[in-house]
Formats: sequence, structure tokens, C-alpha cells
Amino acid sequence: MSRFAVIDTETTWEDAVMSVGIVIADSDNFNLIDKRYYILTPYKDHGGMYASALYVKGIKPDLEGGRKEAMDDLADFLSDYQTRDMFAYNALFDYRHLPEFKHLAWYDIMKLAAYRQHNLSIPDCAECHGTGRLKRGYGVESIYRMLSRDSQYCELHNALTDAVDELSIMRMLNHEIAKYAVARI
Repeated sequence: MSRFAVIDTETTWEDAVMSVGIVIADSDNFNLIDKRYYILTPYKDHGGMYASALYVKGIKPDLEGGRKEAMDDLADFLSDYQTRDMFAYNALFDYRHLPEFKHLAWYDIMKLAAYRQHNLSIPDCAECHGTGRLKRGYGVESIYRMLSRDSQYCELHNALTDAVDELSIMRMLNHEIAKYAVARI
């Protein structure tokens, strides 16, 4: 069985990673297989735009500790599932913040989700650039609402729940995993 990972990070005001959420999914049906959530110390106490979401809805980390410990555990987690493909929404942000994983193949979900030719849920009235990319409203929350038709959906900005939601976006886009070759960074 072929697998891939979807990852999300949240950062402090000083741009240090304070949490990482990751899910492993099946490449054939995009079903979630496993997940991990890391809260990094001491950064969790440094504040950030979404620091209040670290423990939202009672979510507990699989590991709360130093960066090295968390990245070593994350590397083992990826290795256990023989995962070499990493997906993220606006992937350059996460790629830049996780240099430990630059050796993986990274793909940007947004490169399909925000383009009319790849996202059939983009309404005809939506303003797009000549490339087909939406001019505005292409963040996770807007795209999730568009694809799911759930106008009540709100992104929690918790790294784990966001990774799960980004996997859902991939599932709702309904492309085979090979389609994401155009989204490699």
C-alpha cells in the first residue's frame, strides 16, 4: 500500500515552530491511517497568533518536548509507514520551517485547490488570474467551505486538526495522487 503524509505547523510571533500535526493517508483512497501531534517546548510558551489553539477541543499531544526529540519521533513515524511524500497547504511555509525533512518530496495542496482548472468547485463568478488561480479566498477555510458546501466550517488553527482538514481538501478535490506532480515544490 502506498502512503503519503499531510503536515501542518503553527509558529510563534518570532516564527519558531510551536506545534506540528501530521497525518498518514492511503494514496489510493485518501483515508486517514494514523496521526501524530507534537507541541514543542519552550516555544509553546512564547505566544503566537494561534497559541490558544494548541490544546483546542481537549486535543493532547503525542509528544510535548524539545524540537530534536519531536523531529526524531516524527522521522521514525514517517519511516514506520515508509512515507517519502509530504503534502501541505501553502507547503513552502512548512517546508521552510522543517529543514529536517527537506529530503522528502514536498507537494503544495494549494497549487491544485486554488486553480479553476483543478478545482471544479470554484464558481464561474469567482475572480481569477489568467493562470486560473483565484485572486482571493484561496486559504484553507475558504477552499474547505467551497468544496464541502459547509458555510459554517471554521479552521481551528491547531496543527493536527488543520492537517486532517487539509487531507479532507485533497479527498474532496477528488484527484488521483499522481495529479499532484504539478504541485511539487
